[in-house]
Amino acid sequence: MTTSNICILISIVAYLFLVLIIGVVCARQNNSVDDFYLGGRKLGPLVTAMSAEASDMSSWLLMGLPGVAYLSGASEAVWTALGLAIGTYFNWLIVSKRLRNYSQKIDAITIPEFFSKRFGEKNKVIMAISAVVIIVFFVPYTASGFAACGKLFSTVFGLEYHLAMVISALVIVGYTTIGGFLAASTTDFMQSIIMTVALIVILGFGIYSAGGFENVIANAQSLPGYFSLTESFDAATKTSTPFSLLSIFSLLAWGLGYFGMPHILLRFMAIGDSKQLKLSRRVATVWVVISLAIAVFIGFVGLAMTNNGTLEHLADSETIIVSIANLLSKNGIVFALLAGVILAGILASTMSTADSQLLAASSGVSENIVGGLFKVKTSEKSAMIIARVTLLVISVIAVIMAWDPNSSVFQIVSFAWAGFGAAFGPVVLCALFWKRANKYGAFSGMFVGGAMVFVWKYLIAPIGASNPDLSFLNIYELLPAFLAGLIVIIVVSLLTKKPSQDIVDTFEEVKKMN
Repeated sequence: MTTSNICILISIVAYLFLVLIIGVVCARQNNSVDDFYLGGRKLGPLVTAMSAEASDMSSWLLMGLPGVAYLSGASEAVWTALGLAIGTYFNWLIVSKRLRNYSQKIDAITIPEFFSKRFGEKNKVIMAISAVVIIVFFVPYTASGFAACGKLFSTVFGLEYHLAMVISALVIVGYTTIGGFLAASTTDFMQSIIMTVALIVILGFGIYSAGGFENVIANAQSLPGYFSLTESFDAATKTSTPFSLLSIFSLLAWGLGYFGMPHILLRFMAIGDSKQLKLSRRVATVWVVISLAIAVFIGFVGLAMTNNGTLEHLADSETIIVSIANLLSKNGIVFALLAGVILAGILASTMSTADSQLLAASSGVSENIVGGLFKVKTSEKSAMIIARVTLLVISVIAVIMAWDPNSSVFQIVSFAWAGFGAAFGPVVLCALFWKRANKYGAFSGMFVGGAMVFVWKYLIAPIGASNPDLSFLNIYELLPAFLAGLIVIIVVSLLTKKPSQDIVDTFEEVKKMN
């Protein structure tokens, strides 16, 4: 192992040791299941903001988005980033405060429990279906995070993939199982700082290595359509094609996913004072906009470095930041340690999402299926044991699913994002803003939205991909699935009986609180 690799390893090990310490410290504050899954509703505004965004962005921010910009130019990357920025802002603006107050009013600590109590169901069908949706989409989502960590260690240190992946999983599971939601949120806050440092350092070093800002811009402008928002660049043929208006709307639709992301919505529910959400919104929005902009521009920088010979041609465009960090590490011990921090940032971005997903999936089984649907009564101590055992079982399943080193990471992320956005997003909006919405509409909309993601992804979109005359069908599945779910909720709710007066009264009380 080289000196630079040793320095990188020191930085990463120090980071991993720190998150485990945080887990042990936070464990002392877990006196109930409410503490374990929601941190006792006592998060501060900064931790709420940054943990929500760190758990949101995952390794996609440091690997996926720069890779898209590197390979296909500005159009796809910029419109996707813009959709995410808009979705982030409106989720904080219109959902956060009302969900925080509503969930406290009806005493709900998980998203499935919120749906069940909001719509006043007695048989817990919506709760169970919601929990199943979370498990279906979060277990493979978590597996993709374990796989990303394994590939990172395997690429940088030459470790065997399975060993690297299992070690990463053990660390994530360790601090999450010990410390619960509070540990996940606290480490996510720290991880957002590391991710920020990684982005800034890579951007600065990359621009310097590319010969300056002017060279980066000149290189991008020299390629047909690469710097355009209305054309798409093809790296294989070095040509461009028009970027349709439908494609733009399809990418902007990424923002719709925010309304249904359980790991983000839980942060809204967990803040100590709903009045502090305005500060959280501002911090979160500013960080997201700046981080997304830097991530996109790193893709442009990476291509300029490749074209001037500073960086070797990348077989995998998503390894830009890893490759630049390795280049940085060859400039001495200090820079090697800094490169370790950058790679720890990639690890942090993956871990910050995986820990939140584990908690959400675990709560779906232990709280909503065991305790909610089957009404198994347990003591606080027993409930905590069930919560932790459930988390461990889900982790083992995720490790098994991540065992194949060739498994796709980012396609799973994209699909899971669409699944949550379409299944939960319309239900969340109707639950918070439409008092006429009822349990029949919520159940139907959740089912149709989730099912349409599969139908569009595997049946309809391939038709558009293979037939030029029907190319308008080849769009991101979240957009049509979200609209289908929303329409079904409205139609079914109007065709079935109105919610009870108690449900309406509670809705009006929460409305006044906002």
